[in-house]
Amino acid sequence: MPEPVPRAFALCGDVARPAALTVADLRGGWAAHRADVVFDCATSGPQRHSFEGPLLREVVGDAGPGFDIRRRKDRSRFLLAVDGGDGHHTVLAWAEIDADFGDRPILLATRMDGRELDAEGSQLVVPSDRCGARYVSAITRIWVGAFPAAAVEGGGGAAV
Repeated sequence: MPEPVPRAFALCGDVARPAALTVADLRGGWAAHRADVVFDCATSGPQRHSFEGPLLREVVGDAGPGFDIRRRKDRSRFLLAVDGGDGHHTVLAWAEIDADFGDRPILLATRMDGRELDAEGSQLVVPSDRCGARYVSAITRIWVGAFPAAAVEGGGGAAV
């Protein structure tokens, strides 16, 4: 029986070095951080878990996001969209993870409760969230890009 092919996710969008990354790639390429979390799951109540993996900002930062690192306002318009194998999706602002802004230690987990996630795929872990909606399992894609500037028509903005 052949060994299962490791799950990989695409790191794509406005990055200089798009990549397909497995859990083993994450484990071998970046320093692991640990997060002991408690969050509320809508379907199964309070959850307590321990996760380990690299910081999202380090992995995406190494892919070369298409902003000028020296310009804070350029960085603050970038978004990260994360898709999971179970159909869940979430969007984060780069400013949430940037050290000059939110500096949140969001992880791409390679281990959960001491168990390697090679077979399942990496999981997005947002330790500061009280609910588990942005914990995305079996990541299939992380898209990085800038929020598009609004087209100005007639000299005004959107009506509020």
